[in-house]
Amino acid sequence: MNVVEKDFRSIWIDLLLYPTYTLPTAAAPVLVGVGLAIHDHVFAPLPAFLGFLASWLIHVGGVFADNYVLLPRHPDVPEHPELLAALRNGTLKLGVLRLAAASCIGAALLTGPYLLDVAGPNVIALGCVGIAASLGYSLGGPLSLTRLGIADVVFFLMFGVVAVAGTYYVQVMPTTGHGAVPWSAFVLGLPVGALVTNVLLIDDLRDRAFDRLKAWRTGPVCLGAAWTRREFVVLTALAYAMPIGFWLWLSVSPFVLLTWLTLPPAFSIARTVWRSDRFDDLHPLTPQLSLVSMLYTLLLAIGIAAS
Repeated sequence: MNVVEKDFRSIWIDLLLYPTYTLPTAAAPVLVGVGLAIHDHVFAPLPAFLGFLASWLIHVGGVFADNYVLLPRHPDVPEHPELLAALRNGTLKLGVLRLAAASCIGAALLTGPYLLDVAGPNVIALGCVGIAASLGYSLGGPLSLTRLGIADVVFFLMFGVVAVAGTYYVQVMPTTGHGAVPWSAFVLGLPVGALVTNVLLIDDLRDRAFDRLKAWRTGPVCLGAAWTRREFVVLTALAYAMPIGFWLWLSVSPFVLLTWLTLPPAFSIARTVWRSDRFDDLHPLTPQLSLVSMLYTLLLAIGIAAS
């Protein structure tokens, strides 16, 4: 297979940092947590921003760490041919990749003293859970999330329920002096978790041949592509049905139905996922759905805040 070699910038920005994927998925739950905080008059911009920054850095650090371990462990699996070529020609060095992963986690930890001061020790526990989930995606050996086959469940909980509630928590503590998180913060995280999990499912479908060679127990490997496609459709339907429930039962503004403005691109992505097995068709859907998820959560946050 002919591989077009990438320059240093393309390797680190386009293939490793991958901002069109990592930034929107980190921002999505924070937007909803901020929207609910505005609704409840507890909005605290600095803790919310630092919480987002720490979350994004932990996510990126996990991506770097995954590649640091997987590239030398599976040199014959052509999942990332450009990265393998960069290792061979010296554009990418494993030592630098390890340092980048450690630097991201270290930079995330620098937000800890401030967040500990304003939000208490529970925030440190949240950070530790986030780091464990990020680094545990493939680094845990037989206990890694991919070996256990629970990566999509962890994505759903961490990027949805935990991240939205955690964003609210770091705002309500410095504003009110107590850490009471309403149950609505957990419920509002469900559609966020659904959409971000779907981003992972696209990758799992696209890379299932490679994952089988790595002995990863992803949904498509264990249960088949048809099962994962049905899961994708169910999660999409959940994400777009739930705003109706939010409007009817959470006493929020009907503006939460603005999320339906993102339904056409979401439907187009779901149709491609349902119909296509081609790598070239599935590959661009990851950043596309990440952007749709961020727009969805922005509109959801506006609807919540406007209540």
